[in-house]
Amino acid sequence: MTNIPVGTGPLAFGDVVAVARHGAEVTLTDEALKAIAEARAHVDDLASRPTPAYGISTGFGALATRHIHEELRARLQENIVRSHAAGSGPEVEREVVRAMMLLRLSTLATGRTGVRPVTAETLAALLNAGITPVVHEYGSLGCSGDLAPLSHVALALIGEGDVRDADGDKTSAAQALAEAGIQPLTLVAKEGLALLNGTDGMLGMLVLAIEDLRALLRAADIGAAMSVEAQLGTDRVFAQDLQELRPHPGQADSAANLRRLLEDSAIMESHRGPHCNRVQDAYSLRCSPQVHGAARDTLAHAALVAERELASAVDNPVVLPDGRVESNGNFHGAPIAYVLDFLAIPVADVASMAERRTDRMLDVARSHGLPAFLADDPGVDSGYMIAQYTQAAVVNELKRLAVPASVDSIPSSAMQEDHVSMGWGGARKLRRAVDGLTRVVAIEIMTAARALDLRAPLRPGPATAAVVAALRTGVPGPGPDRHVAPEIAAAVDLVRDGSLVTAAESVVGSLA
Repeated sequence: MTNIPVGTGPLAFGDVVAVARHGAEVTLTDEALKAIAEARAHVDDLASRPTPAYGISTGFGALATRHIHEELRARLQENIVRSHAAGSGPEVEREVVRAMMLLRLSTLATGRTGVRPVTAETLAALLNAGITPVVHEYGSLGCSGDLAPLSHVALALIGEGDVRDADGDKTSAAQALAEAGIQPLTLVAKEGLALLNGTDGMLGMLVLAIEDLRALLRAADIGAAMSVEAQLGTDRVFAQDLQELRPHPGQADSAANLRRLLEDSAIMESHRGPHCNRVQDAYSLRCSPQVHGAARDTLAHAALVAERELASAVDNPVVLPDGRVESNGNFHGAPIAYVLDFLAIPVADVASMAERRTDRMLDVARSHGLPAFLADDPGVDSGYMIAQYTQAAVVNELKRLAVPASVDSIPSSAMQEDHVSMGWGGARKLRRAVDGLTRVVAIEIMTAARALDLRAPLRPGPATAAVVAALRTGVPGPGPDRHVAPEIAAAVDLVRDGSLVTAAESVVGSLA
């Protein structure tokens, strides 16, 4: 099994995906353990002094004015975990919780939080044992970070609350830790706060969404190429010299993909030449590189923000190399919240354009010779009429999900936390949006594949033909009406697992 080293430096996107999604184990480096121990020595020194130090010998948030005597400090750290583990609603997905655990571990490993080495090692042990704390949908305002979700993780570290074991069965943290041979922690000064005060939940969801969207935008280009081909559109508008007149990198990449996907297509060749009147296709065909490209450029910006965040040590207060322990505002989730909201906009727009291309293939007035709704016997059969309804319903949902969460702020903690990011909410809706785009792209590809089959004896290009063949492993070709939902589900699976992109790339090489 893959083992990811967690040191004082940043994790890579692939590290997060490997641990969160594929169950990779982690190991704290010697450098990290040394940095953690050195920072802890500074905290122990401050804890022994009579002068109050925030998060070490004081209360938290609006209660920070109270000096906590030494004999109550362990209770203080456990109390903050218990009281802040106040989530509600459905359980959050395992991959999100594992990403959050890994990213909190990464911050602990920087030596800027003041926890003991054993605390970081116990969090790593939970990851390696496949123990996933139960975290709930609602509770985080994205400031100070993801307090409630991280509190549910910290609760498991002290042997309390519910978890899912490696088999996915729900059990108590106490039982799961005992069975894994992990000793529950007794928290000491600063540790409760250090385990809770981070942007790890929203960052983990951002990284996973970026990973998914990189693949989905390639699939969207495949769907667009198949739709252009099936509707006897022109590929002249994708020419490199035309695209270079507007030098957006994402647009160039998308147009290059479309050119390669449409190479050597007998269908495209059938209507070339002076007799072809297809100079100006509808925008949903002609402008695909502009929309898909802008989505790529937005994704690149989001990835830049995520990379900076992966290189951050988010806690409050933090332990500096000279031993100072200083309060700060780095826990505020705005940088992540903005790009989470930003990404939901192109997701909705790419899906909206895909739905428009799909609708054109089903309409005899616009499909250039295809049967109504691609039905076997229109009137007796409905073909893919209602599959487009499903697309439209998803697109409507995506437009609602594109409304930003980060423009809202509801003050909390007796006005101490009087401006919050709502980044967790932005992350949760982006996950739903990515799922929706997956379904919309799958239905377009499914529809375009049937349209290409109906253009026989003309053959599609080698790349799009390979996609059709891969789709046919789960979705049958044209014929009388069948139960459509299983076909949609199969197409969604083939988009989600990358099979259709792999099929196209087997012909044209890696897509941009």
